[in-house]
Amino acid sequence: MNTARKTLSPVVAALLVFAAGCAGDEPEARPTTVVTAAEEKPEPEPLTLEVAEREFRTFVTNDDVARAAGDERLALNWVSDGESPLIAAEYRKAAFDGDPVKRYTYGKPKLYVPKLEPDVFPQWFVASVPRSVQGEKKSEETALMAFILRSPEDHWTLSLQAELDPKAKQPKIPLDAEGYATALTTADSSVLIRPREMPGIHATLVYEGPGSVAAKVMRSGPVTTGYYEQFRKARRKARQKDLTLTRVPTATPYPIFQLRTEHGGGLVLYSLYRNSVTGVKDKEDRTAKPPIPPEIAHLLDGTVEGNEIHASEVLQFAAYDPARPEEGDKGDEGDGEDGEKKEPDKAEVIADAGGYYKGVTPPAKNP
Repeated sequence: MNTARKTLSPVVAALLVFAAGCAGDEPEARPTTVVTAAEEKPEPEPLTLEVAEREFRTFVTNDDVARAAGDERLALNWVSDGESPLIAAEYRKAAFDGDPVKRYTYGKPKLYVPKLEPDVFPQWFVASVPRSVQGEKKSEETALMAFILRSPEDHWTLSLQAELDPKAKQPKIPLDAEGYATALTTADSSVLIRPREMPGIHATLVYEGPGSVAAKVMRSGPVTTGYYEQFRKARRKARQKDLTLTRVPTATPYPIFQLRTEHGGGLVLYSLYRNSVTGVKDKEDRTAKPPIPPEIAHLLDGTVEGNEIHASEVLQFAAYDPARPEEGDKGDEGDGEDGEKKEPDKAEVIADAGGYYKGVTPPAKNP
């Protein structure tokens, strides 16, 4: 018996495959893979003094165009981080009051540009510039403005700005032979308060007051212990009107900017939130409602749905952070010329700005 196998010719095999395809269902269509060329990413532009000057002027020009036209959307295109909600609230308040948005006249800026690796983001620089409100006499102030670029595909925006206290002196920021400043890291321990801890220290001092442990490293002032005293007075007035008031400062997720100053210190720019709740004492009285504070009237529609009003602020600051004393050194503490003890160096807030950006009146909670 012959057990040899017979093989099909290539032609017969092809015909059988074709017939099988015709006899059954149509084969499923296979997706076609389209190969496209990878998009080219723009080369990072190194941050130079010239770039900083150009971007500062670009912002000033575009911001003024937006303000002149009352164009909130255009204005928001040139800001980010804490500046975004503040600018939106500013335009909303101007519309609510029926006033034009403020316009500014700027002087010559001092630009503090750190040397950063061109492929490391974000890129940033700080400007210190005199400015005044157009049409308002004696309105000149010094603005500290931090600009940021998050990626090569993005454009520069204003992230933070604070106004120098008229009684404060801006610390000197040394520049190298080419005119560049030195950036600190957020974890730099050569200064008294590591920059990333500055918002938390500040918030603690605002919340706890002069008796706080934070008072050992940060000076009292209008926007530190002053905020604490303001809250205590406001809470007393609220109680007299059968109202309750809470107000809590917290850190924000916004960037922190830090530059080396002379004598080993630092200039730190940062932000805080401050959230307030005003309510009625008698929560079971469904008709009792707190009055709308005038400072947030533009953020509400004129009615209070429940028995509480929630308001949120963005507060922006610049603080001088002195050099950390060496081991065994108490800084400037010691006997002065008149024999009195000198206070050791502490961080000091020298510039601030900000305001309310959100107000809501949630429905009353079920008793």
